[in-house]
Amino acid sequence: MITACLNGDRAPRAHPRLPVTPDAVARAARDVVDVGAFMVHVHPRDAQGRESLDVDDVVATVGAIRALVPDVRVSVTTRDGIATDERDKLAQIRAWPAPEDGGPDCATVNWHEPGAVRLAGVLRTTGIAVEAGIWTPHAATAFVSTNWPWQVERVLVEVIPGHTRGSDGLWASERVLAALGMSPAPVLVHGERAWAWPVLRWAQRSGYDVRIGLEDTLVLPDGREARDNTELVAAALASDGGAPTQWPVPDPL
Repeated sequence: MITACLNGDRAPRAHPRLPVTPDAVARAARDVVDVGAFMVHVHPRDAQGRESLDVDDVVATVGAIRALVPDVRVSVTTRDGIATDERDKLAQIRAWPAPEDGGPDCATVNWHEPGAVRLAGVLRTTGIAVEAGIWTPHAATAFVSTNWPWQVERVLVEVIPGHTRGSDGLWASERVLAALGMSPAPVLVHGERAWAWPVLRWAQRSGYDVRIGLEDTLVLPDGREARDNTELVAAALASDGGAPTQWPVPDPL
């Protein structure tokens, strides 16, 4: 299974085809599903292009996607830094409707962030499934010490340069997976920036679900700037067992 992460926290100027508005995000979702993506992960934006957890912005983005791609599963972010603080974040997310009423199908909860367990509970109460974002071995240990491994839709092992310890994405992935142990939920493994392609190819060979998109990287395996999310997904799905493990051009921040 491959998830397309369409925009992330990238500034609109980061890439000429970074989807920001609901209509642009919906068109990008339709295009990646057409080439084989199973689901999409998005960061809804407000009218100024800023990431938003506001119910109107979330519903507008999710609704635009469903209008073009009715059957695609839609995941949204809850990352720290969008709301002013944890209390504000929880208040905004409590206002989200259930999926059948226009809310997202699922949302990512980063387990290293304060209040993750509380936030996961709010989502579940609303009927929105939880994707547990595990960035570090410590976060994996904290996650498995709860009863949440049996309640999440999937576990996202996310290795990110500068956040996940290690100079190599594969080593970092193996460390997080070792701390996670056997998961009762499906596991998706992905890297960002310079680690995106090496981790994706390793995860594919290892049998894990994967994700790719302009949130994770702006470049193709050969270092060329990707035209759009669709080209990244197509490259990920291409049979390329001989892909290099180091890329000639670093992915810009």
